Amino acid sequence: MQIKAGIIGGAGYTGGELIRLLINHPHTEIVLIHSKSNAGNFVYKVHADLLGETDLKFSGELNENIDVLFLCVGHGEATKFLQQNKINEKIKIIDLSQDFRIRRSSTVDRRPFVYGLPELNKSDIKSAHNIANPGCFATAIQLGLLPLAKAGLLKEIYTTGITGSTGAGQSLSSTTHFSWRANNVQAYKTLTHQHLGEIGQSLKQLQAQGDIELNFVPWRGDFTRGIFISSQLNCDESLSTLSNLYKEYYQDHPYTHVTEEPFFLKQVVNTNKCVIQLEQTGNKLVVHSAIDNLLKGASGQAVQNMNLMFGIDECAGLKLKATFF
Repeated sequence: MQIKAGIIGGAGYTGGELIRLLINHPHTEIVLIHSKSNAGNFVYKVHADLLGETDLKFSGELNENIDVLFLCVGHGEATKFLQQNKINEKIKIIDLSQDFRIRRSSTVDRRPFVYGLPELNKSDIKSAHNIANPGCFATAIQLGLLPLAKAGLLKEIYTTGITGSTGAGQSLSSTTHFSWRANNVQAYKTLTHQHLGEIGQSLKQLQAQGDIELNFVPWRGDFTRGIFISSQLNCDESLSTLSNLYKEYYQDHPYTHVTEEPFFLKQVVNTNKCVIQLEQTGNKLVVHSAIDNLLKGASGQAVQNMNLMFGIDECAGLKLKATFF
């Protein structure tokens, strides 16, 4: 099978990562990379590392001779794009914005969207026509908590997480400038982060009974990519019982790995992996989880979803090497 793919918003970080993945994907041909501001330019003029890798050009026009369309646009822009452009119903859509992640807003122009976290909704993704790709913080936090939700063990959770500068997107702002980020850390959107809604929705999907309170403090870090999460909660189950619970939950999910050893961010950077470690003192449980925000937190997960939607190897095009050193 050869899947014809189109990308809307190909000049940004997630669009660039998609191009890098799809030009080396064994079952995919990129036939459209849309960017009005870069129309006619070679892709490597924007993504300079692709010099010698592809001679594709950005297009300012749409092309419906595709099987799947990736929307790599800003939050709110995906809805506008689909309202302003009537996309042929035969084309599958994978949206990387937050527009369709919450069930009450997961339909536009009679197109229902499935929440695309494979470790939660794999069977639904396989039969879906449109996917709402999860957020980066949301992916890392959920993967750390899903087995506990399935066992009904969640009540009150205190989570901290740190992300690199690419999590803020490619547009410049005062907090993405090198002179601000270097040797600097800051908490932001304390207890109000936009990913809380989709996280809560997923946890309640597995643990419908009782209230779940997630208190999340995100941090901006002095590095470019990756997310490291630590979630703390009270839990009376033994560490060995919990470890088995996690390993059983993720046994059929190739990109989520449970380890008993302390791990670090570079183990997942430039991969589609999530690594999880549990620590316990008394009845205090801490769950550490880490991902690459641009891959498992965005474009890598989008390709994983595409693979599932088209019935090909879930890992196709995603056998990547960590930037270990």
